[in-house]
Amino acid sequence: MLRNLIEVIETSSPVLQHVSLAEGTKWYGCHLGAVKTPWKEDDPRHLPPNFYYDQEDDLRGKVASGAKWAWSAVRPNPVCGFAVGNPMNLVMAIAVYASISKELGLPLRWPGTPIGFTKILEVVDVELLAKMMVWASTTPKCRNEAFNVSNGDVFRWENVWPAIAKAMDMEVASGVPMSLTDMMSDKGPLWEQMTAKYGLQQIPYDKIVSWPFCDWIFTREYDWFSNVSKARRFGFHEMTIDTGEMFERMLRQLQDEKVIPNWK
Repeated sequence: MLRNLIEVIETSSPVLQHVSLAEGTKWYGCHLGAVKTPWKEDDPRHLPPNFYYDQEDDLRGKVASGAKWAWSAVRPNPVCGFAVGNPMNLVMAIAVYASISKELGLPLRWPGTPIGFTKILEVVDVELLAKMMVWASTTPKCRNEAFNVSNGDVFRWENVWPAIAKAMDMEVASGVPMSLTDMMSDKGPLWEQMTAKYGLQQIPYDKIVSWPFCDWIFTREYDWFSNVSKARRFGFHEMTIDTGEMFERMLRQLQDEKVIPNWK
């Protein structure tokens, strides 16, 4: 798909200057299990297949063959924001899980594993990711380079879970490990009732969250973070977001936009 797209654009737009590729930390094999951290852009590749390798190698090959444009790649940790139909939408998953728990009169419980609650993690605000992609695309010394990107801090769920509960006006209770894929599979009718009751946006339940992705994140029992010093050395200094505050801000934004209920 990427190769076909680039060939069409090269033909139709001779003024093409830059191709920005969004990859991810699966580049480092984090989806396969525990790997050494922090991840650095020049870490050796794991045994293929990995489509990120194929995509970047195609761009490298084009440039080596004389393409007039350059490329850059960004490798974000889990991206936090809101988009309907996004299967890797961590904030939305937390928001819906918490909203349904609250509607049922329950406190906010950690649904992952006890070990997963304590491990180090990074995420990135989608607006910060967009800024990084624009910066890498328009800064000459970033031509043909790859960069890790995150909020710039690391966190443990045990430390941000209270902030999430606060944003949802909920009490926190001890965790109960469970598969959200299983436990939330019958909650579609309840979500439809809540949509009508609170005047929420009409978003189908099966389009609003991917529970398997949430389970994968919450049951990960190893550290998950990148070294972002390369981007800073190249001049990108905006990775200064407090992740706990980001979760609070995004959850309140979802309430304000009538994506989830606001009980206050």
